[in-house]
Amino acid sequence: MPYILKKICYAFLVLLGVVVLVFIMFQGFGDPARMIVGQTGDKKTLDNIRSELYLDQPKWKQFVLYVNDVSPICIHSKADIEKKQLKGIFIGGNTKLGLKIPYLRKSYQTKKEVGEVLMEALPGTLILALTAMLFATIVGIFLGVTAAIKKDTWLDGTAVFSSIAGISAPSFFMAIIIAFLFGVVLHNYTGLNLTGSWFAIDEVTGEKYLVIKNLILPAFTLGIRPLAIITQLTRSSMLDVLNQDYIRTAYAKGLSKNTIVYKHALRNALNPVITAITGWFAELLAGAFFVEYIFGWKGIGKITVDALEKLDYPVVMGSVLLSACIFIFINFFADALYRLVDPRIKAL
Repeated sequence: MPYILKKICYAFLVLLGVVVLVFIMFQGFGDPARMIVGQTGDKKTLDNIRSELYLDQPKWKQFVLYVNDVSPICIHSKADIEKKQLKGIFIGGNTKLGLKIPYLRKSYQTKKEVGEVLMEALPGTLILALTAMLFATIVGIFLGVTAAIKKDTWLDGTAVFSSIAGISAPSFFMAIIIAFLFGVVLHNYTGLNLTGSWFAIDEVTGEKYLVIKNLILPAFTLGIRPLAIITQLTRSSMLDVLNQDYIRTAYAKGLSKNTIVYKHALRNALNPVITAITGWFAELLAGAFFVEYIFGWKGIGKITVDALEKLDYPVVMGSVLLSACIFIFINFFADALYRLVDPRIKAL
């Protein structure tokens, strides 16, 4: 219980730091009121919008109001609750104490709630990140184990060289090369599109339908770097474990090589691999900006880049906060996996 409380406190401090940083970073970048109404808005309209966005208040008060909006625990007036259509449980009279879904305000461009915009994009990022990480994990662990048990052979050399090349290649560079090669040059053979999301809309009926083939190129591109790191970590961790005394004892007892490698050695070698998997998954889930943008994949990354181009700061700020929450959740999940894989951690 003390450990869980400590992790919750750390998570709260990290989120508070992110909120402060996000608020400070996006102060003074353009006039939000002018972004909303364009260049033709009159002074009265601009003043009304500034008042609605609290831009006529001192900076410290703007920050307090922003924290009150994004925090699950809040104090709002009855008028504010109705105006912002806040969803949650509220108690009190005209000024209410509440437990609510965080309100990330509205997009300057679309006038939609930022939470709604992000939730529409999140499934695309989830699908892409899960597929890329599944590909990287399965292939990476297999290559790492193979390289370890075939140490100093051509298989080991090939796996090490490939992983170094994969780590060295930036994702945006690989995305451009892979998109051009398989989406343009070899399109007639692969049938893969240069851009496209996980769904398309039927022009006749207007209904959405899945387009799985559009997932192949971005997932492969996104999975290259984590695949390379997982391969390296699995190989080095397996080499260390295979030299332990209990492995030699297992061989002396006559256990089969597959049983020793995959049941005993691999399980104890997985801790650093889990760290890499959870860390990379959090990063991919939080938004693979360049990959999503290059392949036209509708996810958090593409939504954020589009919002930056249009100076739609509420969407960008909401995306950063959502990314921070994802990282924190993945860290909790990683801790649970450590305890499941390595019973020694439970005793600490």
